[in-house]
Amino acid sequence: MDIEEIEEIIKRREVKYIDLKALDLRGNLHHVTLPVEYFSQNILEEGVGFDGSSYGYLPVESSDLVLKPVLETGFMDPFHREPTLSFLCTIHLADKGRSRYPMDPRFILEKSVEVMRKTGVGDDIFWGPEYEFYLFKNAEFYSEDFSSGFHITSERVGYYNGYHREIPRDEFLDFRSEAVGLLRSAGIEVKYHHHEVGQAGQQEIETVFTPSLKTADNAVKIKYLLKGLASRRGIFLTFMPKPLYNQAGTGWHLHQMILRDGGNVFYSSQGYANLSKEALHYVGGLLYHAKSLAAFTNASTNSYKRLNGGFEAPASISFGRGNRGSAVRIPGYVKDPSRTRIEFRTPDFTGNPYLILASIIMAGMDGIIRGLDPVEMGYGPAEEGRTILKESMPSSLEQALRELEDDKDYLLREGVFSEELIRKWISLKKEEIKFVEMRPSPAEFVLYF
Repeated sequence: MDIEEIEEIIKRREVKYIDLKALDLRGNLHHVTLPVEYFSQNILEEGVGFDGSSYGYLPVESSDLVLKPVLETGFMDPFHREPTLSFLCTIHLADKGRSRYPMDPRFILEKSVEVMRKTGVGDDIFWGPEYEFYLFKNAEFYSEDFSSGFHITSERVGYYNGYHREIPRDEFLDFRSEAVGLLRSAGIEVKYHHHEVGQAGQQEIETVFTPSLKTADNAVKIKYLLKGLASRRGIFLTFMPKPLYNQAGTGWHLHQMILRDGGNVFYSSQGYANLSKEALHYVGGLLYHAKSLAAFTNASTNSYKRLNGGFEAPASISFGRGNRGSAVRIPGYVKDPSRTRIEFRTPDFTGNPYLILASIIMAGMDGIIRGLDPVEMGYGPAEEGRTILKESMPSSLEQALRELEDDKDYLLREGVFSEELIRKWISLKKEEIKFVEMRPSPAEFVLYF
């Protein structure tokens, strides 16, 4: 899209405001709103200045950064009363040339894709994410000096497993259908939606395969649109990996395949589960680096309650056809060679989607470049009757951060990630750990009071 096309949309839709959105380092969404009269070619070239320290990127002493809209991400925002056209943005330095800011998560994802292209392995990675989340009728939570706790009111499907439950037990069917309508109006194609395993209101919406940047951009929009719709409908939506004890955890399962000249690099009729040599090496990279990857793909203290909590949790660092307990699953129901893919099941949606995808690409590419064979390394195939290396995902965010400190060179290849960004990420996450660990939990009162 160019400025002329945008101006035509502005005129046709009688747009009054332009909204610019960007993620902070943790993955929280921020925005600034401009009267439409101020949106011009100059904005596209010069951008809009903002305080980078409030986004967690720069110190307050030198914090000027610039937002520039990415035109192809534009969508009519359904939550503004006045007609508003929203854009996701790239982050730039405030220099004369508006250079790319090296720690902009979207820029990091762009660089990771370029590493893959330089190797000649493929043109892009295509992703098919599964968006799992819980819906609650009411949610209260607090953590004060003299009191802490949460109380949630949820639907009850009346059965131990809510997977694909039908109405009347599927109380949030209409919400999901309305949500899909919003996603489609924002240019996001949906494969299907359904009730998930968690009987206390767990949902899933799965989107179609898209290239890397579009996948991450869509992820930002999807979280915004789903949470906004839930707020409008007076219900509560969370992507927390484990909001409830003794209920299924919530992940961000990422189906993926590399395409080159329109062909699927991951397919070989002679390979295990129709996987090519490149696909196996890619899997080898994911599994070899799985523990340090978790610092980005499982970015909350709550993440590890899911990874170690049963309910088909992908806690095993292994791969196998149809194995939902493995970190990497090869979908066994795929018959079309062009759709041969892997599913990386460990990630959840508490981190920054650009950094999640970029770190996965860098791990997979390290596997291809170094020829890491997951079978030789003992990671699988994990199938009945076959002995594999018994290695598990980290049991805590603190352990994942230690793994990242010891295993980060693959992320630094060709300057995709930087030492500074990794240090800053570790520092931010250690603050979160301290915030959680310093506070007594209700469970501790049950055990020890």
